[in-house]
This record gives sequence, C-alpha cells and structure tokens, in this order.
Amino acid sequence: MFEDVPVALHAWGTLNERADNAVVVCHALTGFPDVSEWWEPLLGPGRVLDTERFFVVCLNVPGSPYGTLSPASKDADGQRLGSRFPVPTIRDAVRMHRAALERLGVRGVALAIGGSMGGMQALEWGFETTEDGRPFVRALCPIACGAAHSAWCIGWGEAERMAIRADANWLNGDYPPHRHPDAGLAAARAMAMLSYRSPAGFSQRHGRRAMPPGHPFSGQFAAVSYLHHQAQRLVDRFDAACYVRITEMMDTHDVSAGRAPTVEAALATLAQPVLAVGIDSDVLYLPSESRQIAEACPNGTYAEIASPWGHDAFLIEFDQLDALLRAWFASNDM
Repeated sequence: MFEDVPVALHAWGTLNERADNAVVVCHALTGFPDVSEWWEPLLGPGRVLDTERFFVVCLNVPGSPYGTLSPASKDADGQRLGSRFPVPTIRDAVRMHRAALERLGVRGVALAIGGSMGGMQALEWGFETTEDGRPFVRALCPIACGAAHSAWCIGWGEAERMAIRADANWLNGDYPPHRHPDAGLAAARAMAMLSYRSPAGFSQRHGRRAMPPGHPFSGQFAAVSYLHHQAQRLVDRFDAACYVRITEMMDTHDVSAGRAPTVEAALATLAQPVLAVGIDSDVLYLPSESRQIAEACPNGTYAEIASPWGHDAFLIEFDQLDALLRAWFASNDM
C-alpha cells in the first residue's frame, strides 16, 4: 500500500569494518527512538550498551507519531491518513527496520534488545537470516514479553481501545487536527498505567495519602492524582489513532505464525543465545512467559528482575538490568 516509507531513528557509535557490530534497541508502545531519554544509564562509553564497541540504533515503529509513517501522517493532499493507515504487524516492523539498517550499511547485528513491545521485536529479530541462511542477529534479549500476545494482554489492549472509541471526538480515527479524542486517550492511559505497575508498588508509592492544599487534586487520593498526571502527559505527546494502531499491532505478535504449529516449536529453531528477562511483580506479561521463551530456545537463559514496580521495572531497575546483561555478555563472549 505504501512505498518509500520514512523511518525515524537515533544512532550512537560507529560501524566496524565488518559492519556487524550493530545493537538494535527496540522501543515500547508509546516509546520513541531516543534511547538516551529512557535507558540513559545503560547507553554510552563503558556502559553495558557501549557506544565505543557497538553501533547502537533504535528505530521508530510504523504507526508511531515520532517520525515513521502513521495514522498521524499526511497524504499528498495534506490530509491525515487516519483510518486509512492499515494495522502493521510486529514482523512488518522488524522487516522495515532491517531494510533501514541495510541502507545504513549494516551487515549484521550483534544484539537485539527491548522491553514490552520492544521485547516482541527483539524476539522477532531472531528469525531474520542472511542470504546463506545464517542468523542476521547473533544474540537476543526480549524483556517482559511473551512469545505470543496472550489473551490477557489482548483484553487489556481492547479495553483501552474501547475507551478511545467511546470518545465522541474519535470519528473512526478520522478526527480533525483541532479536535482530538483526548479524553478517550487519557482514560486508556490510566488503565494502561495500572497494568504497568503492581499493587505493592502503588501501595508503596501512594498508599491512601491525600494531595495537599494548593495541589490541582487537593483532597484527592495520591493514586488518583498520579493517574491523571500520567494520562495528561501522554495526551500532550501522543496521538490516539496511533495508540489504537500500535496496540493492534502488538496483538499480532506470535512467533509461530506461518512458521510452526506452536511457539515452542518456533523458538526451538533459534540457535543464538537468548536472554529472556522476566519481572517478578509484572501483572501484564507474567514472568512465566519469559521463562517459556528461555526454556524453549536451545541456548536460552532466564533471568528475573526483582522489583515492586511491576511491568515498568525494565524502565526503572537499571542496576539490576545492567548486572544481568553484563553477566550474560561475559558468559557468551559478547
């Protein structure tokens, strides 16, 4: 349907002579390619994603409003694509990104890594091969995701989409630039934030504390204020139609589709080292899903982040993630 699709990216470091030292960092649902904004402690000279050793690159997924073709993009007549933008797949995103990398001169990838939707992409990268059948990516690190999007996660995504579609401004995704379904997107984000955290984390951070006088949510519970704050932050930077399409794209994730009768059979074909990282308090992508990946891959390793912060721990527990990656790198001579 579309040709010459733009793909936004950020990159750090340089390609080596063999052009095979790339590290692909894959972003999450509402993420963006500037890894230094959300994984800064892991990126840079001497850090685990060492920009003196690796050519680190993060590419924006299709459907996202951060520079790659999306429902927010405009056609030749200056009109938003809106509902005309199709539902891409995780596999589409990876193949698009591979084409972009090859245009940059990349001939091989040392590591594909990411959390949540980024983990889905990282795992899908494992099935990319060179012309002679060798893996295009030599190591994989999917964090806080499964080998296929579960019914539980599909349900969460649909509940969030229902909130957006219930907004009178939705108009099937073809709303005008001056009238976005912001209330629906805010409600979707509030629901999502509950799934990204945990009961223990909410109790630890908010308890039953009320906001003080003078605060915009004075007298309201801190948990209420937090959800409204996070919802408004997303409304200020994201697009509702993009949110719908990307969550639909996540639902397509299934490494066995067109490859094998089961996800275990598909994963059994991945010969490269795989570090599947779970989070003990994750109520969205259960640790058992990451463990399944590790156990099904011939060279799989399971590691777990211990944290009260739930699914979002991969964006919070930098010290633990750094230690897990360094140990795995050392054991696999990376």
